[in-house]
Order: sequence, then C-alpha cells, then structure tokens
Amino acid sequence: MSEQDPLRIEHRPNGVTVLTFDHPDRRNPMTRRLTEQWQRAVRSLREAPGLRAVVVTGTGSAFCSGADLEELADRHGQGLPGTRAQLSAFYRTWLSIHDLAVPTVAAVNGHAVGAGLALALACDLRYAAEEAKLGAPFVQLGLHPGMATTALLSEAVGLPCARELLLTGRLVSGAQAAAMGMVHEALPADQVLAAALDVADRMAAAAPLAVRLTKSGLSQGQLTVEQALTWEALAQPVTTTTDDFREGVQARREHRPPHFTGA
Repeated sequence: MSEQDPLRIEHRPNGVTVLTFDHPDRRNPMTRRLTEQWQRAVRSLREAPGLRAVVVTGTGSAFCSGADLEELADRHGQGLPGTRAQLSAFYRTWLSIHDLAVPTVAAVNGHAVGAGLALALACDLRYAAEEAKLGAPFVQLGLHPGMATTALLSEAVGLPCARELLLTGRLVSGAQAAAMGMVHEALPADQVLAAALDVADRMAAAAPLAVRLTKSGLSQGQLTVEQALTWEALAQPVTTTTDDFREGVQARREHRPPHFTGA
C-alpha cells in the first residue's frame, strides 16, 4: 500500500480490523479512489473467516467530510438517469458496512458531515470526539439528503429530532450528539479510538456465532414481542448446540474468562 492511498487497513490478531481514512489535508472526503478502496476492503472482509469486529475511523481533524463535492458537481451535465445510477452505486458501496455479519464501530475522531455522518450511522456503535461537528447539511448545499440519511438518522435520534436536523442542516457537537443519542458516548478526541477499540475487543472476545446472530436479530428493526420470540426461538437453540456455549458455561463454573473459538 502506497503512502498516497487514502484508506489504511489493519488486521489485529484478535479478529478486529481497523479501517482508517487517511487523507487529512482534505478532511477525508469520499473520493472515487477512496470509494474503490472501500469497496474492495469491505468485499474482502465479507470473506474473512476470522473476522470478529470492524472499527472505522479517520486521521486529522475529520472522521469523514462526506462526498467529494467537486466530483459530485461534475455529474451535473450527465443527465438524471446517469446521475441516479452513479449515486445509487455510491450509496450502496459505502453502506455495505451496514450489512457485514460482524459488529461495526465508528470512532468519530473529528467532523462527520453529510455522507460521512451517514457512514457513521450505518455502523452498529458510535463514539465521537466531544468537539467534533456532526450533521447533514444537505439542504444548505441545495441537495436532498442521500445515502439513507433520512432513515439512519431517524433510527438514531427519533423522527422529530431528525426532522429538525435535516430540514435546517444544523451541525451539533459530539457532546450534543451523545445527548440526543446520535452517538453512544462523547470523549476527548485522543480517547475516541481507544474507546472504540475497547468495545470492539470486548465483542471480539465473545462467542462469534452468538454475536452474529444477535446482530442479525437487531438488524430487523423494532420487533414486537411476538416477532422477537419467533426469532429467538430459532436463534438461541442454534447457539446451545455449539462448543462455545459449553465453554461459556464451563468458564462460568471455573470463574475464568471463556475462550471462544467460533465452533
């Protein structure tokens, strides 16, 4: 990987992979090059048998500043059908992180704006720098929100709050984002990645199949009690047949940390 590559990939020994946007002088925009690297990276993660969690973060003052506005403006003369097709592919490429089988964590080290915020919201868990700016100011640029922001932001903060943020384009600090539920916790900037890695390590140490099935159940959205019982009556019996379940019970009896293998 060359120094110019805007995406750094680190595979840690415990099954946690860290994806780092590394174009700090431009606040880590979603350029064509970064989008191509992201697509390849997520595709490879889907096929990684030992993967247990993914952390996404950035370098410099920003997590991700969203779509490259110059590249977006270049599409102006392409006509509606071509622009629609390109943007749809762009959205789906970046939101592919949402469909990974393992838990994902956004370490929002700095500003997360527009599609950059949508990317953070597409992750299962989010931790942000207290002074970071987060928001979706699409309307202030003459744009309708994209990349499923209307759905993802509503899920995180509720529809009334999402309305206010999207219709005004207002930015909030990391601390404000935590207060409204957009992120799980706001911390000093130099502690954000460590906090995200701690959480990822904790999930990576849990039983892999149980974690994946739990994420799958949660991805179905707000279920009724009956719907949840139907899913759990399918998923929990599967986990009771695993070696990891027996290891978990034995470790509890012996008052020691369990060692899960995914079997």
